Amino acid sequence: MVDATIPTRRAVLAAESSAWDRLKSNRHWLGYWFMLPALLILFLFLAYPLGLGIWLSFTDAKIGRAGEFIGLENYEWLQGDSIFWTSIFNTLLYTIVASFIKFGAGLYLALLLNQHLPFKALIRSAILIPFIVPTVLSAIAFWWIYDTQFSIISWSLKKLGLIAINIDFLGDPNNARASTIFANIWRGVPFVAITLLAGLQTVSPSLYEAATLDGATRWQMFRHITYPLLTPIIAVVMTFSVLFTFTDFQLIWAMTRGGPVNATHLMATLSYQRAIIAGQLGEGAAIATAMIPFLLTAIMISWFGLQRRKWQQGENND
Repeated sequence: MVDATIPTRRAVLAAESSAWDRLKSNRHWLGYWFMLPALLILFLFLAYPLGLGIWLSFTDAKIGRAGEFIGLENYEWLQGDSIFWTSIFNTLLYTIVASFIKFGAGLYLALLLNQHLPFKALIRSAILIPFIVPTVLSAIAFWWIYDTQFSIISWSLKKLGLIAINIDFLGDPNNARASTIFANIWRGVPFVAITLLAGLQTVSPSLYEAATLDGATRWQMFRHITYPLLTPIIAVVMTFSVLFTFTDFQLIWAMTRGGPVNATHLMATLSYQRAIIAGQLGEGAAIATAMIPFLLTAIMISWFGLQRRKWQQGENND
């Protein structure tokens, strides 16, 4: 005799089926269903390679050989590697100098383009050209501009009588650092300028009209109206700018290959050289993994800046 209190298999399957149907049609889960393809792509092309790279950094893997777990040996080796510390210095110098100049120049261009100018749409399109041109093409163009024998800069300065011999842009360590930073600035300013310009156009003109009636100067309007309202946009755009600059690879590799004498090696280029060129996958992965704390620091600074701005405006941070 079957106990009537025990649900039959058909009833259990019916209940599970109905629960699944309700889950599929629940509007609160609809957003998660739409996000699922993007999450799968992020896991496949971001989370998995990141996890694999971190794991490789704890192994002695080489090209063609899986390697074995060696713990922190790669990181201990890097502590005594002078080239690694030089790449950290170069990366921080490259990122800080380029990001500050890109912000200043981009903000100035955004304020300028926000004015009533003739051919404003054409000027905005022209400013975007450095950003949309492929990075390698930009690097090759700068490589020719900085060429020791055929540099247009050296030729022009010699014609003006300002120098006697050609400038060694990419052969001198300090000149090479400055040259690569300038190339990165040239590429990055349009991104900052156009993004800040979009933020400027959301500021209500009535605020400036009221400030004008109160006798505020242009600097006071910028300080007390423009800059505070642009703070969230600045935080976001500078976070992306710092991340793009810190992880820059194509521009440096196409122009200098990290030379001369490792003077322009960034952490990204050094990681590629050790892992792919030299075949030391574990060591290269350790260098790449060492970039993560710096990137997380930049992200957290931006996030806390945004939270502070919300608190100042009286918004709920939840």
